[in-house]
Amino acid sequence: MPPVQRGSAKKYAVDDEFELPSLTTLAVGADVPLSDGITAEQRLDAVYFDTPDLRLAAAGLTLRRSTGGDDPGWQLRLPSGKGAGEEVRLPPGRVPPGRTPRTVPDRLQSMVWAQTHGRPLQPVARITTERTLRRLSDPTGQALLEVADDRVTGHRLSTLDGSGVAASAPVRWRELDVTVGTADLAEALDTTLRARGLRATAASTLSHVLDGARPRLRSPKKAATAPKPKRTSAAGDVLLAHLREQVDQVHAQDLPVRLDAPDAVHKMRVATRRLRSALRTYGALVDPAVARPLRDELKWLAAELGAARDAEVMRDRVRAAVADGHPDLPVRAGAEAALAELDQVYRSAHDRVLAELDSDRYHRILLTLCRLVEQPPLRKKAGKPAGAVLPRLVARSFGRVRTLVERAEALPDGAERDEVLHDARKAAKEARYAGESVAAVFAGDATAFAGAMEDVQEALGEHQDSVLTRERLHELALRATSPEVAFLYGRLYAREEQHAGQMQQRFDAAWRAASRKRVHRWLR
Repeated sequence: MPPVQRGSAKKYAVDDEFELPSLTTLAVGADVPLSDGITAEQRLDAVYFDTPDLRLAAAGLTLRRSTGGDDPGWQLRLPSGKGAGEEVRLPPGRVPPGRTPRTVPDRLQSMVWAQTHGRPLQPVARITTERTLRRLSDPTGQALLEVADDRVTGHRLSTLDGSGVAASAPVRWRELDVTVGTADLAEALDTTLRARGLRATAASTLSHVLDGARPRLRSPKKAATAPKPKRTSAAGDVLLAHLREQVDQVHAQDLPVRLDAPDAVHKMRVATRRLRSALRTYGALVDPAVARPLRDELKWLAAELGAARDAEVMRDRVRAAVADGHPDLPVRAGAEAALAELDQVYRSAHDRVLAELDSDRYHRILLTLCRLVEQPPLRKKAGKPAGAVLPRLVARSFGRVRTLVERAEALPDGAERDEVLHDARKAAKEARYAGESVAAVFAGDATAFAGAMEDVQEALGEHQDSVLTRERLHELALRATSPEVAFLYGRLYAREEQHAGQMQQRFDAAWRAASRKRVHRWLR
């Protein structure tokens, strides 16, 4: 049977007495002609793996080995929207008949290390499904609707020391797993099922079995429900709330980075930089014996991620310029070769990131970050009121920006000025992060300050990106494999020079706005 065209997917809880009518009856109202359904009987068996304290479940990840059905094998499923394709698949491997698999492939263990922190993965549930599969197709034979009528039996599993796996009493239920290929058909089907008393359920199959077994692990959602900090709150509590958010983000982006999901490298890099910036800005609140080595390690991680991100930015800038169809870019013959080369540079940089994510050094960073927020090494000053401590520390970050901008303004155009402006950009980013980190306490004042610093940072960032792009284009032009490619790089270089002049005007305006007293009057 051809696979159903992927579209809307929902589960519906049903009781044993429910009788599933013909699919053509369910799909009435759909604006597409449908042919008779095809029926198949399947027996599916899946063993789910997790740490003893269910850390994958707490992170919304599902890891299983399944047999039977159309697509047996190992499957690592991500929460919706968290990664490219949302699922990783490997062949099932060999397990003796009647035996429970005990070992997860090394590749999958590596991919979930950020969640497990090296804890062993073991069988936690076994789910057997007796499935009746029915499909409808359009006149071309394309399957548009699939309804799996599942009768499910689940057991919680526990590993016995050296003597195998023990199973709990069975849990049984029935559900419809519906996949629809078109939006109009999905709406019509849902309306029909609701009219028959059914309601979609968001509960996963695994959650039915693990219900009541999941531990109360800290999560971003629980952190978000904490009491809103005030000016009278301890300065250390405000800092810790910010640090927890960034530590959670580093862990959350690990798997998307491995899957090359859009913007994942950028998000992890930003979280890493925010952590490093906070440890610097609020260094007076944290034990330097902990903060300084961790800042150095975060600098290394940000640099590794930065190489991939810079290559990605470079490729995308050139791609956008080529696609722009600007009249000063008449040569397109070399565009394909140029973009292929830039894409290979990105692939190599991303491969290096993947190697580092499996390194002991990266693993130590993750463990250190967890200790930072679980056993915070705060100094005595962190116990003082946020309103009395934090604005002064944020003010220092703004002072560093002002010093660097004034130094750049005293220099002529050239490499030395570009370098100072680059330092000013990093300082503006740190000041922005500082403002954002205390926005929950200082509300509009901190938000306006952070926004002004962001404008400065972005203007200087465009300037720096242009500097780096020109340097890279010059290198590429010198070793171009054809005159067409070299000419293309030359024209792109000229465009970047023009763009840099525009960014100078944007920066001047952003800095004037950020220098107004009302933007930083709350800093004292």
